[in-house]
Amino acid sequence: MPAALVHVIASIPSPSFNTVQLGPLTLRLYGLCIALGVVAAVVIASKRWEERGGNPDDIGALAIWAVPAGVIGARLYHVATDWKTYRNDWLEAFNITNGGLGIPGGVALGAVVGLWVAKRRGLPRLSLMDAVAPALPVAQAIGRLGNWFNQELFGRPTSLPWGLRIDADKIPPGYATDRTFHPTFLYEALWNLALAGLLVWLDRKKRLRPGEVFTLYVLGYAIGRLWVEELRIDAASLLWGIRVNIWMSVIVGVIAAIVFTRNRLRPAGDPDGGDGGPDLPRDETNRGEPDGQDDDPAAPVVGEAGPDRRSSRS
Repeated sequence: MPAALVHVIASIPSPSFNTVQLGPLTLRLYGLCIALGVVAAVVIASKRWEERGGNPDDIGALAIWAVPAGVIGARLYHVATDWKTYRNDWLEAFNITNGGLGIPGGVALGAVVGLWVAKRRGLPRLSLMDAVAPALPVAQAIGRLGNWFNQELFGRPTSLPWGLRIDADKIPPGYATDRTFHPTFLYEALWNLALAGLLVWLDRKKRLRPGEVFTLYVLGYAIGRLWVEELRIDAASLLWGIRVNIWMSVIVGVIAAIVFTRNRLRPAGDPDGGDGGPDLPRDETNRGEPDGQDDDPAAPVVGEAGPDRRSSRS
């Protein structure tokens, strides 16, 4: 059997479609993957927050605000770092159905809005961030499947048996003779799933301080994105000859490492250590919204502090 044929057989095929027709509706699988990722993140985070003694409805209330903010942040980040794509048609910058969501921007703006809502509801923000942290890379892993359906964001040509086959019209200039490419969407998805598992394992060791699980998530994602980004060949804005996303990964990773190290060096019980708060932010009898607040997910919730952190960490 010719070597070229063996090479094509031992590879990952790309889907021949990226939409599903449901009657008069056309469902784009890229958006579906993102939506499924959001659902998975909410379910996981709700379970982890409940295990810590929190009200799982808190996660839904935060998601109502943080998810739209995350989508907006992701799109703004993508357009800002790849603005040349839209300089001849800025209206296309508002079209997210064909891809173009930058995860760093989504996490950043989603976290800011989520923390704002948590503060208004009187929730311990660092403890809440730690509960949510492992759910985020799971959502990102599911969302990366959307890039597979769109046949986008793949890496350099490769002869490895898990190389990704790409349709000729999706191959960028300069690679017309290549047939299979690094499936960077798969690399990042597997990295994120492994990161989520590591975060849960470390959290269960009960040796981390409030906020450190989330900090390790940021550090772990930055490291993974750094090497995955280096493999990619899609058009991207450059800064001093290096992809902007590589610069961002380095900067974010360094900041996360500094924050984590500084937190570990702080003496135990330091009052400046943040608002990690108890693992039970309110009594079980206070679950739900107080009267008159049902229409405002960001409204403050008054509850009682729970038992010591060591008794109920997940």
